[in-house]
Amino acid sequence: MDARVELATTSAGLALAGRLLDAFNTEYDDPSPGPDALAARLAELTGRGDTEVLLAGELGVAVVRYRPALWSKRDEAYLAELWVAPAARGHGLGRALLRAVLDRARARGCDLLDLATSADDVAARALYESEGLHATEGPGGPTTYHYEIDL
Repeated sequence: MDARVELATTSAGLALAGRLLDAFNTEYDDPSPGPDALAARLAELTGRGDTEVLLAGELGVAVVRYRPALWSKRDEAYLAELWVAPAARGHGLGRALLRAVLDRARARGCDLLDLATSADDVAARALYESEGLHATEGPGGPTTYHYEIDL
C-alpha cells in the first residue's frame, strides 16, 4: 500500500479529508456534521494558517493545529485527528501520517507536539510510543491525563 502523504491544499483534498473524518466519527458512533460541513470548516481553518491537513492517499487523514507556546517563542503542535480506514490499517499509513506530522511540526519550528487518545486504543498508543511520544510529563515523569468538557 502506498504510504505517500501529501498536504491537502485544494478543495478536492479538503473534501476528501471531510469524507474521511466523517467516516472516522461514524466508525465510533460519534456525531458528525457531515463531510461537506467538515470540508468547509477545514477550508476555513487551513486558510487561517494555524491548521494543516495531511492525506495518505484516499485512506488516511491527519489534522494538526498550531498554537503559540507559553514557555518559548516557538509554536506548539496539537495532533487533533489521525485516522486510517479500517481496511487499510496495518500497512504503515498511520505511521507515515504521524511521521509527516512530526516532520512538518519540526520544520515549522515547533518545540512540542501533543495529542490525546483513549486508554483502550492500544494500536494508536503503540504507534505513538514507537515513534517516541510518551504518556508522561517528560520521559520517565508522572503519567499525564487529557481532560475535556463540552461547553
